[in-house]
Amino acid sequence: MHSNSQTNVGSFRLTQWRMLLITMFCYLFYYTGRQTFGFAIPGIERELGLSKQTLGWCSATGLWCYAIGQAINGNLGDKFGGRRMMSLGAVLSCGLNWFVSMSSGLVGLRVGWGLNGFAQSMGWAPGGRVLSNWWSYRERGKVFGFYVFAAGCSSILSFVSSLLILEVLELDWRWIFRLPVLLLGGVGILYFFIARDRPQDLGFAPPEDEGTDPLEVAQGEPNDAVKEATETSFERYYHAIGNYRFMIAALSGGFLNLARYGLIFWVPVHFLGKDWKESNPWVVVALPVGMAIGALASGWGSDRLLGGRRWPLISTFMLLATAASGLMYITPRENIGAGLILLFFSGFLVYGPQSVFWALCPDLLGRERSATGTGVMNCVAYIFAGLGEPVIGWAIDSHGNTGLVFLIVAIACLISAALAPLIQR
Repeated sequence: MHSNSQTNVGSFRLTQWRMLLITMFCYLFYYTGRQTFGFAIPGIERELGLSKQTLGWCSATGLWCYAIGQAINGNLGDKFGGRRMMSLGAVLSCGLNWFVSMSSGLVGLRVGWGLNGFAQSMGWAPGGRVLSNWWSYRERGKVFGFYVFAAGCSSILSFVSSLLILEVLELDWRWIFRLPVLLLGGVGILYFFIARDRPQDLGFAPPEDEGTDPLEVAQGEPNDAVKEATETSFERYYHAIGNYRFMIAALSGGFLNLARYGLIFWVPVHFLGKDWKESNPWVVVALPVGMAIGALASGWGSDRLLGGRRWPLISTFMLLATAASGLMYITPRENIGAGLILLFFSGFLVYGPQSVFWALCPDLLGRERSATGTGVMNCVAYIFAGLGEPVIGWAIDSHGNTGLVFLIVAIACLISAALAPLIQR
């Protein structure tokens, strides 16, 4: 009997890791359908004659549709399971990127990119729900750290693939939306056949702390199984929006995401200007590399060093990111060595706390509301990110200085750091 118990525990542990790895692998390709737009901006600007501010609004359309989709699809992930949603989003995004690549004007770009934003929103929150089902409270920081690490690696993949298309293959901007996403569509189909929504789907018991999250015990809430069976969609939204600490966390994450997407979309423009051949555009890869490593470090740190306390890490990282972005603002673009180091640390510090924010969703709301919470938090985050894009584009058009992106990023990071202490419970 003891031997069988050990075998079951070992088998469950292996399956836990398999679900984490396949979810990470699927999301590894998601950003190839969303974070390549910045690399296409110089080509679109030249061919279609659109200003940076106009293209900033186009980017904002995609981000706001992503935000709306997060609020909707996070709840659907709780209701129907994350596996179907994540697979469907990957396949739809692949097709919509091809639609964008065939656009001949602003209308096609905005409609296609907006629809793509909605399709992309089917990935993150539903995938987070799958992970919340399979992993216990004690390991969420680590698990979401790995998940965000996969997203950071996805940024690397989107940056490198875009540069290969422009630099090595010497293709035009349209191919940025065509080639990288082919893998996204294929992996989305693979995920559907390998992943499972819950341990119970494979005959395992749920994780050991099922129904005993600290917040639920303190507040005397019903356990997760009861909530899943009885709560309506409205009730899940009500609990999320009515939790003021959760909404403060969402606001802090909103300013973080404004900073993050300011870097993702406009750093390529900064280094791929008219004289980009002379400025070594490969330096931009330092940004997503820093992001990926930062995600791992912060997830581990919040679990092991801070005992599950999330806000101190958010504040620390955001204050340091303010300094790194401020230094980037005053560093000449021609100083490749300093730019490389500062871009790495900017990415490390801005993206690192992402894993901590996502761990806060099940921490503050409970496992069975985790996808709804992730969707609401991501909705707020991308509303802020969308607001930042045209503002940055306008600032660059008005002053002719692409370096202004770093000043705006520094201000957003400082506000995020100031809000984080209010999250503590």
